[in-house]
Amino acid sequence: MLEMLNALNALSEDGSLLHMPPWVNPVLLLAIAASIGVHVLIIYIPFLTQIFGTTSMGVYDWWIVMLFSIPVILIDEVLKTTARFKNSIELKRRLNKLD
Repeated sequence: MLEMLNALNALSEDGSLLHMPPWVNPVLLLAIAASIGVHVLIIYIPFLTQIFGTTSMGVYDWWIVMLFSIPVILIDEVLKTTARFKNSIELKRRLNKLD
């Protein structure tokens, strides 16, 4: 799940998800949904759980997965904000040198 959410961060190298929402790339959303769907099948279909050696997950397990996955979006948003701030300072510095 963490990687699915991290894929959303890849929509823009330095743009926020608030300025470039996920639905601007419907193919990415479809790929994320398909990937999550395959994971759910592997986790809950008995035949596939035997092949892949997985067990079913309860609601509590999904909460734990999301607890560890969602922060990746928040961390990347902070990093992007910091990078934009540093880039704007650097741009102003270089433009002042030209004057």
